[in-house]
Amino acid sequence: MPVVHVHITKGATRGQKEQIVREFTGTLNSVLGKEPEYTHVVIHETEEESWGFSGMLTDDFRKKQG
Repeated sequence: MPVVHVHITKGATRGQKEQIVREFTGTLNSVLGKEPEYTHVVIHETEEESWGFSGMLTDDFRKKQG
């Protein structure tokens, strides 16, 4: 039973999440032969102010880019 954890910053629409689940499930099926009914996809959403990379918080990085 594959379990895929996807970590993203908040803001994805329900439709985008549905697409993520559908496409990850399809990839595991086509590449590894895993049955969709046994594949789980968990989407973890994190506030931008709680995610950091490159030495800064994501919200500050996006402000700097914007």
